Amino acid sequence: MDAFYASIEQRDNPDYRGKPVAVGYGEKRGVVAAASYEARKYGVHSAMPSVTALRKCPHLIFVVPRFDHYRAVSNQIMQIFLEYTDMVEPLSLDEAFLDVTVNHKGNRSATLIAKEIRQKIRSRTGLTASAGVSYNKFLAKIASDYRKPNGQFVIEPAQAEAFVEQLPVNKFFGVGKVTAGKMAELGIHTGYDLKQWSEIDLVRAFGKAGIAYYHFARGVDEREVESERVRKSLGAEETYADDLEEMVDILAALDQLALEVHRRADKKKFLARTLTLKIKYADFTVITRSRTVGHYIRTYSELFDLGKELLLQADDFMERKIRLMGLTLRNADADQGLLPADGIQLSFDFGEE
Repeated sequence: MDAFYASIEQRDNPDYRGKPVAVGYGEKRGVVAAASYEARKYGVHSAMPSVTALRKCPHLIFVVPRFDHYRAVSNQIMQIFLEYTDMVEPLSLDEAFLDVTVNHKGNRSATLIAKEIRQKIRSRTGLTASAGVSYNKFLAKIASDYRKPNGQFVIEPAQAEAFVEQLPVNKFFGVGKVTAGKMAELGIHTGYDLKQWSEIDLVRAFGKAGIAYYHFARGVDEREVESERVRKSLGAEETYADDLEEMVDILAALDQLALEVHRRADKKKFLARTLTLKIKYADFTVITRSRTVGHYIRTYSELFDLGKELLLQADDFMERKIRLMGLTLRNADADQGLLPADGIQLSFDFGEE
């Protein structure tokens, strides 16, 4: 979807149309969850601190997120996908992979299917979508961003290697800012540069993710579309308007996090054995502490007690102000996946293309 949350707000409120809109909170600790294309012209983008966004665009309109509403619209769009195939793998509320090799319409052209889906999304929701069409997930993901907004791009098998060779590595699905920076230090700037490296050398430089990068540079991606995705983690975090420094305030904040994680886990019927505490200090230093127990963590009191134990393991936490805290349950039995933590696109509640 094109600027999904912001586009919904512009659709629902005519006064916002044609103006720079940011979904999020315009306060000193606020963060932009989504930005309209008008706002992006000023350099505003998702995950940007609100104060920075306002400096770049003083007349930026902030709109409070309506996540229940966005989920409802997302469900409408997912139903359109399911009219064509059951092989749908959502990445977030506004993005999904579809395998249309075999489809309900009996249509042999993935390009025409993508066009039909985009037309249906526009007619039923009033929103625009962009599509990428190719023979694997890696290439389809790249193609989906190539003609945004309201565009469509196809990468055919005969074009794939040449296309990937000229592609900057920071456009690769699975290469985040940290990895792109490391690649630049090694003289890897494009797919062609990456292709010059052997698989074993890439593994030495980037761990097991090097295997994926080796194949991606050749347009190869064997991952299938997974219609039934296993949730691997569930959590909550909070950035505080005023830094926490008193023990009573820190424990009260931890209590609220434990309550929220328990509520979400209960709603999703999510069971896990590992709990991770995340702390971001006032100087933006981030630490994490984790513990795995021999049983599923089921109750609020277990979450709070384990969280408190992890808190006490944090170095000198009472001597430093806390800006953010988070608690995450993780299924210790889940596969770790192919790509590193800074490399794979995860499913956040605000998925911005």
